[in-house]
Amino acid sequence: MTKNAIVLGAGIVGVSTAIHLQRRGWQVTLIDRKEPGNETSFGNAGLIQREGVMPYGFPQQLSLLLRYALNNRIDAHYHLKALPSQLAFLARYWWNSNPKRHEMITKAYAPLIENSITEHKDLIEASHAEALIRRDGWMKIFRTEAKRDEAFEEAALWKDQFGVSYESLNSADIARLEPNITGNFVGGLRWIDPWSVLDPHALTRAYRTYFESLGGRFVTGDAASLGQAGSGWKIMTAEGSLEADDAVMALGPWAAVATRRLGYSFPLGVKRGYHMHYGVQGNAVLNNWTLDSERGYFLAPMNRGVRLTTGAEFATLDAPKTPVQLDRAEAVARTIFPLGERLDPEPWMGARPCTPDMMPIIGKAPRHQGLWFAFGHAHHGLTLGPVTGRVLAELMSGETPFINISAYSPSRFNP
Repeated sequence: MTKNAIVLGAGIVGVSTAIHLQRRGWQVTLIDRKEPGNETSFGNAGLIQREGVMPYGFPQQLSLLLRYALNNRIDAHYHLKALPSQLAFLARYWWNSNPKRHEMITKAYAPLIENSITEHKDLIEASHAEALIRRDGWMKIFRTEAKRDEAFEEAALWKDQFGVSYESLNSADIARLEPNITGNFVGGLRWIDPWSVLDPHALTRAYRTYFESLGGRFVTGDAASLGQAGSGWKIMTAEGSLEADDAVMALGPWAAVATRRLGYSFPLGVKRGYHMHYGVQGNAVLNNWTLDSERGYFLAPMNRGVRLTTGAEFATLDAPKTPVQLDRAEAVARTIFPLGERLDPEPWMGARPCTPDMMPIIGKAPRHQGLWFAFGHAHHGLTLGPVTGRVLAELMSGETPFINISAYSPSRFNP
């Protein structure tokens, strides 16, 4: 007998999960209040980060914390009014970022990252989305020798422990690779293994089309209406009430609210981020996805123009946009690259769902039959969408997941 499932949330994680369930013979309905890929998955640096084995930790050095406290940086910004509600999350995040604990977390996190490229490759080929992908890595460039040398040392460690590949760059290499970038950069580091995406939104749409070609369907609906129906689940959609044996919550930053209605308490924090697309002046070309490392912004040559992305903004999920980081980043970026006019009518803003131990929540709901969770991927949602979808579909189908996912269990927060 065919089992059926509803997957709530049509970002990259939800769409990937829906594909892997449909492939295994489930009848899947993908549900979101918006079209697939229109929320968090819409805006990011467009990287499938095979090198990202170490999750982003909370700064430990007092001197750096004091600099962040001034609230004038590109890589981090905070709303003072939001801090009281986020202190508990930030305290746990800081505690887990202690070097010893962070090292343990990295080892548990690495298997997801290590399989990110191969799992995307599967879906990219199946959805005929090769034209959206580049396979030439990305680079970070450094203004000081101290930061450069620190990055080289870290890269060598990651290569030894996790098999990631990189290339050290000097200032002449940067000039050769990016003749239109100017400035006193003392060197750089090019990660070789990652892939980049020319249009992340288009990639999610391509995956959605492939999902529908397998027999799945998408309907609009609101996760707030999810409830139990006998031994299964029901939800109201634009097509009326829908029932299924199982339900997957892949709701990104909205997961904390949706799961709270069912009696769960996940310490899910939010890191908001912004992007804007730009034209270029004259015949300038940006060849590589490039991080200005010490300033904390990204320049990415995408189909819609050069995308400039900011770091993290700590604010409540529903707070109004405050794209001050974008303005700061643009001012600096224009000093190193000839950006042209803004191409978007307003800055895009999205929210990354983050756990205090920096690992996603993947697995069965501890206190409900037929309910499954897949959220909390922080900065690596795009990277980890397909591998998350595969391991969760394997678990739901009674298979042994191809990697050990016990470290990501929902029960670590809700026994």
